Amino acid sequence: MRNILVIQGHPDPAGGHLCHALAEAYIEAARAAGHRATVVTPAALEFPLLANAQQWEEGELPPALAPAQRAIADSGHIAIFYPLWLGDMPASLKAFLEQVARPGFALARKAGNPLHAGLLAGRSARVVVSMGMPALIYRWYYGAHSLKSLERNILNFVGIAPVRKTIVGGAGKMDAAAVERWRQRMQALGARGI
Repeated sequence: MRNILVIQGHPDPAGGHLCHALAEAYIEAARAAGHRATVVTPAALEFPLLANAQQWEEGELPPALAPAQRAIADSGHIAIFYPLWLGDMPASLKAFLEQVARPGFALARKAGNPLHAGLLAGRSARVVVSMGMPALIYRWYYGAHSLKSLERNILNFVGIAPVRKTIVGGAGKMDAAAVERWRQRMQALGARGI
């Protein structure tokens, strides 16, 4: 049994989008397999944006994000779902990650080697990104740049590894059968806790 944190990064907290359907399939299968799955939806939380490095390094964590930090600390695996917006993750998800990945929690305050300052080692991650363009174009032509940035500059930097990635292309044109096939893939991953 694994403690899994699912971060629903879609900026519309009302639901009804492909990201929501994929995350729900993953969560249902994880729980059915005996895993503990906690869900955090950054777009449903109220917190300010960080305006400078001093706020990030020395400021107080907004109270609305304290449960999310506890869920990260308790997790052994983190699954992040988001749609590709303007080539990257939505702003609400990025702002959430900036707030929760603070020195003293995700990074050592005084690290001898800043490349090994991550305090969240021992956790793995799955990142699921949906997008309108074909997945092959995103992966090969654009180099999956937002995924690489999230993996290298955030997740690996704070110690989370391995990071597995799933790219779901053609999201706006999927018929019900294609959505169901993707839901089944997410159920298989959720049941395995990966």
